[in-house]
Amino acid sequence: MTGNATGGVLLLVEDDDSIGRLVKQYLEQQDGWRVLWLRSGEEAVAELRRHPVRLVVLDIGLPGIDGFEVCRRLRAGSKVPIIMLTARDEEPDRVAGLELGADDYVAKPFSPRELAARIKAILRRAENRTEDIVLTARDVVLRRDSREVTVRGEQVELTSKEFDLLACFLEHPGIVLSRERLLDLVWGMTYPGGTRTVDVHVAQLRRKLDDPEGIRTVRGAGYKLVP
Repeated sequence: MTGNATGGVLLLVEDDDSIGRLVKQYLEQQDGWRVLWLRSGEEAVAELRRHPVRLVVLDIGLPGIDGFEVCRRLRAGSKVPIIMLTARDEEPDRVAGLELGADDYVAKPFSPRELAARIKAILRRAENRTEDIVLTARDVVLRRDSREVTVRGEQVELTSKEFDLLACFLEHPGIVLSRERLLDLVWGMTYPGGTRTVDVHVAQLRRKLDDPEGIRTVRGAGYKLVP
């Protein structure tokens, strides 16, 4: 399954029965997903290894290990896109999830339709980019087909959103991109984390690429990749 089409196995980790039933029913009936619904983080970590999961919808407030810890463990061995669900609508929680490698964030209460739209946006960017298979700049080589990034010949592990953001910069070398423009290009919709989301991901890219001067902050305007 490629492109922005939905379908395949989606891992839903949610201990609230009413939310779990609603999301599972909507995604299976409307978008053709096979939803594997679990109620604990421990189960999620184990089951991800047993199924070809395309995307994870992960609640933060879980019994046992919470969603933050689950995200950390999943990211240690997988690049699968992760959307975090939480009743906490405060910036520190959003930032914490993003820094751990989550790709998106939906605050409760939410509609299943909104969640489905975010899922499609993530998949579209993660799986449907075939132009310019290889992008290069400075010491960075990005391959779209294998979704791999190397710096000075060494592979660097990036989350799905970090990969897409880096690709966006590599596509526009030397061009200043505003935070709002980056939100549109990479996230594809109005994002509850606001422009702070972009700042967090740029900081993570600078650290992982070990090149703090490669992506330059242009005061009052945004960011640009220095060729």
